[in-house]
Amino acid sequence: MHYMTDNYYNTIIAGGGIAGLTAAAYLSKSGRKTLLIEKNSECGGLVNTFNRDGFVFDAGVRALEDAGIILPMLAELGISLDIVKSPVSVGIGKEILNIENLDSLNSYSDLLKKIYPASSNEIDETIRIIRKVMKDMDVLYGIENPVFKDLKRDSEFLFKKLLPWLPKFLFTVGRINRMNQPVEGFLEKIISDQSLRDIISQHFFRNTPTFFALSYFSLYLDYFYPVGGVGKLAEALEKKIIEWGGEIRRETRITTVKAGEQTVTDQNGTVYNYDMLIWAADLKAFYRITDPGGLPAKVISDFRNEKEKILQHRGGDSVFTLFMKVDEPLESFSKVANGHFFYTPLKTGLGRIHREELDGLLAGPGIRDKQKVLEWLDRFTALNTYEISIPGLKDPSLVPEGKTGLIVSFLTEYDLFKAVQKDGWYDEFVREIENRVIEVISGSVYPWLKDSIIEHFSFTPLSIENRIASSEGAITGWSFQTPAPVVHKIHIADRSVVTPLPSVYQAGQWAYSPAGVPMSILTGKLAANKVLNKR
Repeated sequence: MHYMTDNYYNTIIAGGGIAGLTAAAYLSKSGRKTLLIEKNSECGGLVNTFNRDGFVFDAGVRALEDAGIILPMLAELGISLDIVKSPVSVGIGKEILNIENLDSLNSYSDLLKKIYPASSNEIDETIRIIRKVMKDMDVLYGIENPVFKDLKRDSEFLFKKLLPWLPKFLFTVGRINRMNQPVEGFLEKIISDQSLRDIISQHFFRNTPTFFALSYFSLYLDYFYPVGGVGKLAEALEKKIIEWGGEIRRETRITTVKAGEQTVTDQNGTVYNYDMLIWAADLKAFYRITDPGGLPAKVISDFRNEKEKILQHRGGDSVFTLFMKVDEPLESFSKVANGHFFYTPLKTGLGRIHREELDGLLAGPGIRDKQKVLEWLDRFTALNTYEISIPGLKDPSLVPEGKTGLIVSFLTEYDLFKAVQKDGWYDEFVREIENRVIEVISGSVYPWLKDSIIEHFSFTPLSIENRIASSEGAITGWSFQTPAPVVHKIHIADRSVVTPLPSVYQAGQWAYSPAGVPMSILTGKLAANKVLNKR
């Protein structure tokens, strides 16, 4: 135990994203002296909402999915969060489907067959597999995650829900692990039409495991939205931390971790002592700034081996996000689709454009040839799939009367923006993307859009990297192109928070793969449990 100074804490948590907030909430509730350190002026990370002249936008995720995790967490912490359903639409060209229930999968099948009539049998087989995955999802998330239950006190949950569920869960996990191959390769075995494969898969991260890619129809039915924006979830956790006596220091960046001394130092040179440390921020940063000196030789060796493994991996795909303030009422947009809309203007698909052609541009001198890059960008934006979010269609109070706030995003490569920045035309490149996206969306699904825009601005992968300190601007942790250097099997998720260092745990999107908001919350809770159970 450290000498009790003002800068001594039982637990310090680095990173005020949703994982760090979760861990801090549980530890504060337990009465532990807890400090959460966040580099930005606000917490939440990718679970963040901001206001621009009365237009409220979500900076990261556009909606939340419970996954048997978020709602039990809120209940256990005594948080009341007003939520509404966040219905999803999918569209290809002029064909738009509002997803309402499980029967909408039949409508999705009909939509695909209408556009790709020659692939009818292959579509049937794909839908059959999606249905099987959906059944597995029902098992996987069929009960409240037991990590958020007091099994000693809740005997009814233990005997009536958990124990009957466990055999089905273990059987399902086996099937999930067998569908761990990249979705692109999996679909190649089923679907011969490249365009159809693209339409199904191109809004997933590169090499997304098949099970998680084909489970998205289930997730669409699970989406909900906090009244006031997704950032309300982070705000609710912050309030609980403060209420239970936890501390939050914003605009504070940890520059050094001395694991042997159990201290962290911030950018101002302030030293903080800890008994336990939970690193809920970028793992590469942790291994770069941590000194294991003073620990046993075996621990130091294990740390260095882990460091080498972590630093040679990279984050997954990032996103480009365009925010628009539009002088057009919400009703104009609601007649087209729901407020969460996955839209592909053309049925052609990206083909080789996003992967092989871009890799070729990045490998050669092509980035310096502006005309060549812009020609590539023309095709990339015309054939891409866009995630469109309209907060006002979920909560009308998030936009001025008679106006609409529109968020349009798509997956893109961090390395492209980094290369353009290096060649000195980053701002111009961003403007070129913005203009093309506006042209594509106005020329297809919202014909009135271009002439109604009051103001627009964007976030790029470099913006994300700078704001939340995420390697390669990644929004769901590690790339799927190589095996993740962390735990990636759900039945051993509790191991994901362990590090080679005693008294140090990890949490968040870098601790488990694949990660989204629910898994980040789960790792935050698992890390807090490790701290509370430490003797």
